[in-house]
Amino acid sequence: MSFEENLAELSKIVESLEKGDLSLEKSVELYEKGMQISENCKKELDSAKLKITEH
Repeated sequence: MSFEENLAELSKIVESLEKGDLSLEKSVELYEKGMQISENCKKELDSAKLKITEH
């Protein structure tokens, strides 16, 4: 998935968690998925920053 797609998915996860109408199990599952997506986005941003600063 692209950075933008990951960001959109992360936004959906946050909205779902903020509603508070999910079971604990589903909330934990979404939280873990969100953390993984967040880490992927951070890696992409770090890589882009490195490319920019190298030029």
